[in-house]
Amino acid sequence: MSSPANPYSGKKTVVLGLGRSGIAAARLLLRCGADVTICDSGESELIKDRAKLLKKEGVTVVCGEGAARDPVQYDLSIISPGIGETTPLVLNVKAKGTPLIGELELAFSLSEWPVVAITGSNGKTTTTELTTLMLQGAGLRCASCGNIGTPMSELIMTGEVWDILVVEVSSFQLETIKTFRPKVALWLNLSPNHLDRYPSINEYREAKLRIFENQKESDWAVIPFANDLPKIKAKKITFGLTSPKGDLTLQGREIMYLEKSILDLSTTQLHGPHNTANVMAAFGAGIALGADLGRMAKAISSYTPPPHRCEFIAERGGMRWINDSKATTLDAMEQAIRSVEGPLILIAGGKDKGFEFSPIAPLVREHVDVAILIGEMRHRIAHDWKEVPSVLVESLEEAVQLASKKGRPGTTVLFSPGTSSFDMFRDYVQRGEMYRRLVEQLPA
Repeated sequence: MSSPANPYSGKKTVVLGLGRSGIAAARLLLRCGADVTICDSGESELIKDRAKLLKKEGVTVVCGEGAARDPVQYDLSIISPGIGETTPLVLNVKAKGTPLIGELELAFSLSEWPVVAITGSNGKTTTTELTTLMLQGAGLRCASCGNIGTPMSELIMTGEVWDILVVEVSSFQLETIKTFRPKVALWLNLSPNHLDRYPSINEYREAKLRIFENQKESDWAVIPFANDLPKIKAKKITFGLTSPKGDLTLQGREIMYLEKSILDLSTTQLHGPHNTANVMAAFGAGIALGADLGRMAKAISSYTPPPHRCEFIAERGGMRWINDSKATTLDAMEQAIRSVEGPLILIAGGKDKGFEFSPIAPLVREHVDVAILIGEMRHRIAHDWKEVPSVLVESLEEAVQLASKKGRPGTTVLFSPGTSSFDMFRDYVQRGEMYRRLVEQLPA
């Protein structure tokens, strides 16, 4: 692996968390000649299987209750993004004064390739996929990684040579950066999210703003036009759906760059204002890198939107069923609701993430015939949506059955939870696949 100077050789390191990013970090540190331990408070069969595998590779593994009492003094700790800094596992490391970084920072410190980094409350994954596809279409050797699925540490161990890496970054990952510096940073949007982890939206916003922290005047920031972001050192490219003043604007179905058409959206499979904004941001990354816009536009015509985001599942009894399981914020739910025309039944709810649903109540009241509410949040949502006809149910299966009875030909049933899935499902993918199966089992 071609990389900058290796600062980890001989270091005594501990990785916190036996998830995919933790495993990738441990293997990268092993390759660098570090002494590696992994600590994880879990004791599931999956954790035990992963522990056995890593022990064979030379990693010391501490699992279960003892992980948070590990007495060893380490030179460095690497935290997985899903682990909060106030958990006993992390507090044990902090109490010994051990420096703490994330897997993203570790990988960046060992990579020689420039980075396009993408953050936002909604649209990160789609924009990461679009940016990668469009840059590849323009002839650049690039790959996507980060919060999208493949950890950056895993990607840089492949031995491949890249022109640039496209990295989806979450607020959790940005909390622990030190030197992470994107050549191009994309800020898509901000809406209430993860308020079960952050005391307020201001703390959540501050974590995300760190994407610009280490940028210099020679770098680029792709941001919405007329935003309320603080001063950014990097050069700016702006995009916007409603204002004609940004660098990237929308006229009808045409995306314009400096008043010149660069894409007719009718030639793509992308629908809805959220996808238009994602495409604009991806173009912004290409513009910053000097990529050929015509080749980028051609590449996007072959793009198929990812599952679980405003995904058409089936038509049953004249009713259209849409899977938007990936909508884990109010903003994503709002975009999905606005994309539907005609009678609408909304299935919503999930894990209680600490935010209110009242900001979206007027829109729901205007567009939704009935809301069927599930999960931990169902009672809070019903309270916040007092003027919306609502029914509370115990399961997604019950919600689908009820929707099929309440709907009529021409009705759209939209599953857009507006919050995460962890109260009832492993993740939004499992939640969306369950919805798909339930819909497909309905009588044709």
